[in-house]
Formats: sequence, structure tokens, C-alpha cells
Amino acid sequence: MLGAAAPFLRPQRGARPEPPAGGRPPPGEQRGRAVAAGAARARSAAAAPGERRRRVAPLAAAAPPAEAGEEPLLRGIFEISKRSCDVVLSARRLRWSPILPESPTGFQNRPKSLKVFVNPSSHKREATHVYYEQVAPLFKLADIKTDVTVTEYEGHALSVLKECELQAFDGVVCVGGDGSVSEVAHGLLLKAQIDAGKDTDYIPTPVKAPVPLGVIPAGTANILAHTLYGIKHAVTATLHIVMGHIQPVDVCTFSTPSKLLRFGFSAMFGFGARTLALAEKHRWMPSNQRKDFAFIKTLADLKPEECELSFLPLHIPQEDSHENDRKKKEKIKKKGSKDQWHKIQGHFLNVSIMAIPCLCSMAPRGLAPNTRLNNGSMALIVVQNTSRTEFIKHLKRYASIKNQFNFPFVETYTVQEVKVQPRLKSGFDAKENTYLDAASAEGNYPWNIDGDLMKEASEVHVRVHPQLINLYGVNTDDLECSQATCNCI
Repeated sequence: MLGAAAPFLRPQRGARPEPPAGGRPPPGEQRGRAVAAGAARARSAAAAPGERRRRVAPLAAAAPPAEAGEEPLLRGIFEISKRSCDVVLSARRLRWSPILPESPTGFQNRPKSLKVFVNPSSHKREATHVYYEQVAPLFKLADIKTDVTVTEYEGHALSVLKECELQAFDGVVCVGGDGSVSEVAHGLLLKAQIDAGKDTDYIPTPVKAPVPLGVIPAGTANILAHTLYGIKHAVTATLHIVMGHIQPVDVCTFSTPSKLLRFGFSAMFGFGARTLALAEKHRWMPSNQRKDFAFIKTLADLKPEECELSFLPLHIPQEDSHENDRKKKEKIKKKGSKDQWHKIQGHFLNVSIMAIPCLCSMAPRGLAPNTRLNNGSMALIVVQNTSRTEFIKHLKRYASIKNQFNFPFVETYTVQEVKVQPRLKSGFDAKENTYLDAASAEGNYPWNIDGDLMKEASEVHVRVHPQLINLYGVNTDDLECSQATCNCI
């Protein structure tokens, strides 16, 4: 629909402003006004006397009622000749009206300049097409200047962000899958620590990202986009960026005792990580086939990881009104700091640590449905060793309305910190026909962090940092509670 609408909307950017008092409009505009005036007189003559006397206030939040048979196809707020206008496209015409006052409340976060990263390998190599055909036209219509980097290799966005002068931009946008978004989010937060003079090897209290991050879904998996926008649609995500909708989001730090590994939103250790590691070894396969193959192969070779889990619980009371939310979070933080560390050890098929719900097509309610985007907590989901049949039952529950955690071998905790210490393997591995010792265990423990593969043999310490970054988007919980529909386009 955007491709059909853009040719109608684009020429209107050159529309003339209202002429000054006593000035004479151009001939074409004179004719247009004469036609509009004649139509207005005809409608006025047919209207009731009371209706004729009614004065219409300048448009602020809603457009004038559409005429019969002219339901709006697209609607948005755009700048025309340096004036904010409400633009409505119907099947028969394009009309716009100046918005008064010129700077209405509620749009103070609208960006004027964006740094954009596009991963050309995402979404069957269609990410570049998605950006230039669907996203860039909307940015242009909204008078948003962009500086675009098409990434050429893994880590390219990170290296650019380390040298980027972020004060020149109002936000950073990533067009790609979860791996691309993870890299850009990590780079954005790492740059914030560098600019603040922090020691990047040890950051117990990181500073907040200076500008928001926008996520344009253009990959086979877009958990962040799905969680923020409810659907994986590039145009919907772009509109949230254009309108400046900001949502604070919690972020985790993943570190060893000696260094910071990265910033992220979610992680899996065990089955979820091994599946990703196997898929990465078969990058030559098409994306969907690669993931299906890795999933089936890992499930066929299902085996637990022996490790020790230490976690600091966080007790969150029932949700209350928004005005008491901040006070309650402060009380939670103070209470949580007095809690004692808990430890469990054994053989686990999968360990998930998630600071956001992680909605996706395979888990419509989320991989961690009991957590929220910014309540200062993480969900720790532990799946202990069980039979393959029972584990498959647990996995199938994610796609249904049934509780996927209602199994005796699944435990869930609400935490603020987690430490995962793998037990180094030694001895003879009959299946691999090799001897294992502490040295060979190096690299044997993959982690899946936001869809990005990381390998680490030592202890990994995960901390949640409340509202460390702002993302363009809205809380999907608010959307579910509201019956209002989006009419910004």
C-alpha cells in the first residue's frame, strides 16, 4: 500500500504556504480555491441553518469528517513548506490542513536526524530493498535527515558506532534481524560508556544510551520488533520512529569475572544455544532450512549441561496504577538488595535469562511472558534434565495458550542477577570418541544472546539494568489494554 501511496504524497512536499495578506496566489492555486469555495457554498446551502453558523476550530488532533465514500486510506502528520500539516489520502483526493498550534504537545520526541544501519544479508538479502522502498520514503516525507551505513561484515556497525559522534543524531536505527539489532544495541551502549569515561572491562553501573534505538524488522527473526510493535512490519516500525514514540527498556550486561562480554536483552544456555551454534556452522543453507535442521539435529542429540546457577531473587508485587509504579520499583530495589543469593546445581537441558517478554511467531505470548519491558527484573527459566518426549511437550506449549512452565522439570524465578558456572568436562566421551579435559572444554559452552552466538567457558554473570535504553515503539501491554486503533497513517 505504501508503494501506491508514495507517488501521491511526494509531490505535495512542494506545496505553497498561505500567501501573505494582500498577496495574490498563483493562477493554479486560484483555480483550486475557487473550486473549493464553490463546493463549500454548495454544502453550506444544503446544510441546516444551525450547521451553517457552526465554526470549525483549527485541526489539532483529528481531521475534518470525510465525505461520503471517502474513507481515508493513509493518514499522517508531515511538514509541508515548514508547516506541520495533517495529511489524509482517500481514494479520490489528497487533502491536508495546517496544525495549530504549530508545535503541538506530544510530538517533542520526533527525530530530525538519524544514523541508519542496514544489514544487506538479512531477510533473504532483501533488507536493503525494504529500507529504500518502504522506510526511506517515509523518512523523506517527514523531513528526517539520514546517514546510512550498509554493513559489509559482522562487527561493522559496532566499529562505526565506536567512532560515531552521537550528538549529531536524534536516534540510531537498525534494519535487519535480531543479530544485527543486538550488535547495534551493544555498540550504542558501549559508546555511551566510552564517552562517559567508564572502564569497559568492568561496568557495574552503566550509563544510559544518549539517543533512542529504532528497530526496522528485516530478518527471519525479529523478537525485539515483535515485542515492541506487536507485528513484524517495517512500515509500522517506521511510523513509530517518525512519530517519536519512545519506550524505555531494561538491558542486561553479560560479563566474566575479568571483562564485559556485551550488552543484551535475553540469553539462552543449553539447548537454545547449541541449536544456534549448529545453525551457524551451516550458513551455506537457506535460513529456514538451516534453523529447522539445527533444531531437529540438536533435539536428536539432546543432552543436558552440568552447571551451577546462582541468582539473586527479586520479589515483584502485583501491578498497580502507573502513578505508584516508580515508588514501588524503588521499594523493590531496596528490598531485593537485602535478599540472599540462591544456588541450584545439576544437569539442565536449557537455561533462559530474559529481561523482555521476547514475543515471536513461535511463541505469541512470549518466551518469557511473565516479565515486562521495563520492570527492572529478569525471568530465569530453568529446564532440568528429562526425557526427550517430555521436553518436546514443553516446547510445543510455547505455541499454544497452555502454560509452558506447568511441568515438574521446569522452574521459573524472577531475578535481578544470575551467575552461570559450567562444570568443566573431563574423561572419555564415548559418543565423540575423544578425551576431554579442562583445556579442551574451552569453547564448548555456546551462548545465544539475542540471536547472536557467543562462546565462553568460564562463569558468566548477568545483571539487569532498569530502563538503560530508549527504543522507538510502544509497550504491547498497553496496546492489548486499549481498544484504540492506530490512525497515524
